[in-house]
Amino acid sequence: MTFVERFRAFCAERRSHLCVGLDPEPARLPVAVRGEPDPVFAFNKAIVDATLDVAPVYKPNFAFYEALGLEGWTSLKRTVEYIGGRAIVLADAKRGDIENTQRAYAKAVFDVFGFDAATVSVYPGRDAAEAFLRYEEKGVFVLCRTSNRSGDDLQNLVFDGRPLYERVAELAVEWNGRGNCGLVVGATYPAELASVVRIAPGLPILIPGAGAQGGDVEASVRAAGNNPFVVSSSRGIIYAGDGPDFAEAARRAALALRDQIEMVATH
Repeated sequence: MTFVERFRAFCAERRSHLCVGLDPEPARLPVAVRGEPDPVFAFNKAIVDATLDVAPVYKPNFAFYEALGLEGWTSLKRTVEYIGGRAIVLADAKRGDIENTQRAYAKAVFDVFGFDAATVSVYPGRDAAEAFLRYEEKGVFVLCRTSNRSGDDLQNLVFDGRPLYERVAELAVEWNGRGNCGLVVGATYPAELASVVRIAPGLPILIPGAGAQGGDVEASVRAAGNNPFVVSSSRGIIYAGDGPDFAEAARRAALALRDQIEMVATH
């Protein structure tokens, strides 16, 4: 089964296009897990247990684990192993460098940690994507139109009469020879997402920026059209509550966003 087939299968099985971001911040961890030997893993485990039936994709952001040093790396590895093939686990690592460095990054993400997919920055060009794309069974989501406002600084620069992010989408189509290349387009830019989908029909789309960043979920889902996609929310789900019932609060937030997405996707 190819990556896109697995991606679609999880979404179909759960009747969901939801991606839950696992971005633990020590100061925001509920008291209920702070006494655990590995509080970050305990937090992640509780969130996964509460949302697994509605989340086809989980997206740990490397920065939050790197900031914790060796303990953070251990928590991350344990989290990936715990999910263990029950959902797509997407490394939000945004790696982007020259080819030999990218080979090391890809080995770390896919071979050492066992992720199913990763986000990649391709400012260095094709080399940055190719080292990851060689893993044919893994997904590679290329940063295209990111959800942050200062993305305008580069991504909207005009190249050959059109914005640079459209050229990135075009390159992703060229690089998709193994059928495992996707794109990242923020929910904060649904009009740009529609342009990307026209350029790259069929490519999987990761749509961050729902929830705390205020992205337009409904417009983004419409813009995604027939492309396989997930809408990602991190803080809006995992920090929906901070009491002993934090996991139940996360589930309620996940269900609410899932239902909002599916209401549009199925009509």
